[in-house]
Amino acid sequence: MDTLIELYDERAIENVLAADMFRPQRIVYLCPTEVAQSREHQERIADFFCHRGWNPELIFLEASLYKVDRILRQLLTISEKYPDCAMDVTGGSDAELFAAGLFAAKANVRVFTYSRKKNRFYNISGAEFAENLPCNISYSVKEFFLMAGGTLLLGRMDNGVLKEYLDDIDPFFNCFLQYRRDWNNIITYMQRVSPSEYGQIPPMQVRGNYVVKGERGGRISAKEKALQAFQSIGFLRDLDIVSGESVSFRFRDVNTRAWLRDVGSVLELYVYKACLDANIFNDIISSAVVRWNEVLGHASVINEIDVMATRGVVPLFISCKVSDVKTEALNELAILRDRFGGKGAKAVIVSTGCCNAAARHRAAQLGIAVIDRDELETGKLVYRLKVIMKVEDAES
Repeated sequence: MDTLIELYDERAIENVLAADMFRPQRIVYLCPTEVAQSREHQERIADFFCHRGWNPELIFLEASLYKVDRILRQLLTISEKYPDCAMDVTGGSDAELFAAGLFAAKANVRVFTYSRKKNRFYNISGAEFAENLPCNISYSVKEFFLMAGGTLLLGRMDNGVLKEYLDDIDPFFNCFLQYRRDWNNIITYMQRVSPSEYGQIPPMQVRGNYVVKGERGGRISAKEKALQAFQSIGFLRDLDIVSGESVSFRFRDVNTRAWLRDVGSVLELYVYKACLDANIFNDIISSAVVRWNEVLGHASVINEIDVMATRGVVPLFISCKVSDVKTEALNELAILRDRFGGKGAKAVIVSTGCCNAAARHRAAQLGIAVIDRDELETGKLVYRLKVIMKVEDAES
């Protein structure tokens, strides 16, 4: 096979997976008008393949979504011009699939498909090379965004250094569990006594009042036991508290400073480490910021996914909430999963609150798994991640 015929699909992975697996010299896409006439769409696919290390010839042909006879004539013309061709029928519209069946019967062309459930390619007609063939491809987080027209940007977390802090994450999360009810006030206090220093390295040494301004004109006192707990895990040093008067300490470094000033960092770090501990993912990123290119009539839209991981050709989108589960968060997570992951992608929302029946019902409707405080406190996070990704040894 030197030419692969692809039926263009809204799910980005359907347009690249078979090509990336078999790597033909050329790919002919039958696609809707907006894709056939869009240089950006075409360059996006070319950039993806280039990132993967190869540069096939790409041909984009405008195809009718509903006229079977027109689609069939196009397919016959393609096979005449490129006789050593095969067709992938994993994606495409109903009319295209119907025309593909007629094409296979009339031109005796090789036809195959891909099963997400089995993660295998299957021979439909004459494509022995795809007979029950396991898909051994693994995509990174960046590649899932790239294939769907997104760009991975730097997020709040420096993923390059996170593995240096793995031994600190569980003790940090235990501090959170111990002081969960006061966590917002504790972090607000840390923010007030150590204001941001934009454009320069923030100071590690801090000296502040024992009582500071809170939200909406309230007052927040230093939580002495929480500060002592942060010192015990090594995040703070040289802690000195004069009750009712002042507090001074030194942050361990710039990263721990950032985490102690951000309410959600503790859960994101814990989930990131759980993904590592599960030992089933080939790529994991905390604070994955993605820029969508030309979406909804805008030049770009930026979203953040708290933790994203990939296992082979299946991405997992994780939203972390140091609060109860809200419908808005579920809807946003579903949109990101569908936009950048496609039909086989997984999504989970991890909350340190309790998920009520209404939120669970909405999550089920959207196909989103829910992990709440009960499972976090009983150490079931790694197990649940394996179950969600349908790993066979999840019970072991």
